[in-house]
Amino acid sequence: MTMIYQGRWALVTGASSGIGLAYAQALAARGASLVLTARRRDRLDALAAELAARHGTRTLCVEADLADPGGVTVIIAAMAERDIAIDILINNAGYGVPGHFHRHEWPVHEQFLRVMLGVPTELAYRLLPGMQARGWGRIVNVASLAGLIPGSAGNTLYGASKSYLIKFSQSLALENRPRGVLVQALCPGFTWSEFHDVSGARHLMNRMPRAMFQTAAAVADEGLRLLERGRIVHVSGAINRLLAVIAKLSPERLSLWLIQKRSKDFRVQD
Repeated sequence: MTMIYQGRWALVTGASSGIGLAYAQALAARGASLVLTARRRDRLDALAAELAARHGTRTLCVEADLADPGGVTVIIAAMAERDIAIDILINNAGYGVPGHFHRHEWPVHEQFLRVMLGVPTELAYRLLPGMQARGWGRIVNVASLAGLIPGSAGNTLYGASKSYLIKFSQSLALENRPRGVLVQALCPGFTWSEFHDVSGARHLMNRMPRAMFQTAAAVADEGLRLLERGRIVHVSGAINRLLAVIAKLSPERLSLWLIQKRSKDFRVQD
């Protein structure tokens, strides 16, 4: 799998930490050149230096706030200035809004929907034609196990946004596989990262069994391996795959009852 990424440019959003950082490291180890984007330029520069020292990786760091309506334009313009054509898109940037729906003002939800739905859709729209023309491309939309199980109380829009990414990925995959472009929705479960610190749920995660968690590196490596096997929707981790099967086979009424009972264990409540 190393050779197929050699010399190709990959764009990774949310590359400064967690699964995005792990994808950057995994792609660099496989010979890809990287466009790294996030809000924290210092972290991007540190990662670029690390990858250059370890793998000789070419990088372009783009500081961009994807909650801003012009965030995607900033990234596209920076790549155009360097004449960079993207063959691999990792739509990873994301976060959670804790608490119940009406705890926050509408602009908070509006920005969330832009980052979680608008940005990955727009980046795919902007970059896909080049992949089609070259007859080779890879798009990974980092979704979540939350997109495959009933919605929970708290983080109201999170599971819904991940369900969108799964369906979007399925349609893109079916449309583009004949043109050499593979598309995957990667669905991790609980992952060791800063995600839960940002969403204010670290105290809940600390109570969860450690066996429920994967490292970000394991998630990224598994995702890339299954992407090349043509897996359109992949749930990473054996425990998470079991939970996805149980949710799919259980009566909806029972699943919703279980989620209602357990939401407080993994979602911040009002």
